[in-house]
Amino acid sequence: MASALGAGFPLTDVAAAEAFGSLRKSPRMPVLFVGHGSPMNAIGDNAYRRSWQALGAEFGAKYPAPQLILCISAHWLTRGGWYLTGMARPKTIHDFGGFPQELFDQQYPAPGAPQAAADIGRALHQPFSGAAVALDESEWGFDHGTWSILKPMFPKAVTPVLQLSMDYSRSPTEHYQLGRQLKALRERGVLIVGSGNIVHNLRATRRDSSPNQAYDWAIEFDRLVAAQIEKGQLAALPDFKSLGAVATQAHPTHDHYLPLLYAAGAVEAGESPRFFNADFQSASISMRSVVWA
Repeated sequence: MASALGAGFPLTDVAAAEAFGSLRKSPRMPVLFVGHGSPMNAIGDNAYRRSWQALGAEFGAKYPAPQLILCISAHWLTRGGWYLTGMARPKTIHDFGGFPQELFDQQYPAPGAPQAAADIGRALHQPFSGAAVALDESEWGFDHGTWSILKPMFPKAVTPVLQLSMDYSRSPTEHYQLGRQLKALRERGVLIVGSGNIVHNLRATRRDSSPNQAYDWAIEFDRLVAAQIEKGQLAALPDFKSLGAVATQAHPTHDHYLPLLYAAGAVEAGESPRFFNADFQSASISMRSVVWA
């Protein structure tokens, strides 16, 4: 089984039952990719925060309530391997500067899930190497890519949350392959959330722009990626650099694009995407978000 997982194949139902014994069988959960944008969205009364609140209200109504949330944030980058938070009480990380004190005062006290983290870490295998995903039991926690969207979505902070790091030394294809392994978790009450941005160029931000204003290259890249998502061409998403100059302008570094690959990897064939927040923040940050169900 290790070789199959290492190649990025999803777990079978039997293997999932053995691997994820601490997680109950459930109706299939949706998959989310959320454009998180500025940390200020966590506390501002704007359309983005309101959309996250509305989406959270759909769980337990339109969608099953999650047993566990697994978030892949653009802000936890590792090298030499992938990690899962394995602590019982993850800390809230304020990984930014130059913002008002109110933002630094924010806490998201959702519990961790050490047993589930151990089960998932053993079941997931790092692409090509076949090594299990290691646990981080002390260093990380919930960075703002995670808590800024989960706090509006699930304000009671009672559902356990895990974060999965991204090995930034590995290729986009390997990130997508690891995402494919997450499919089985959806049948175990796990809500998979990728948190990044389809376009993210902080060097080009214009604070005075409206949500309908963006650079031509930002609009083009966002539309090209959206078209691939709409057509179900998810396996093409790791090859984003082939889109040329617009890809380089959209992502001087590609840390905010990678969470999309994990979410896309966990999508089942035939599932339809639903877009929301399909506009821009500061002219160079795409807030486009997706629900697959």
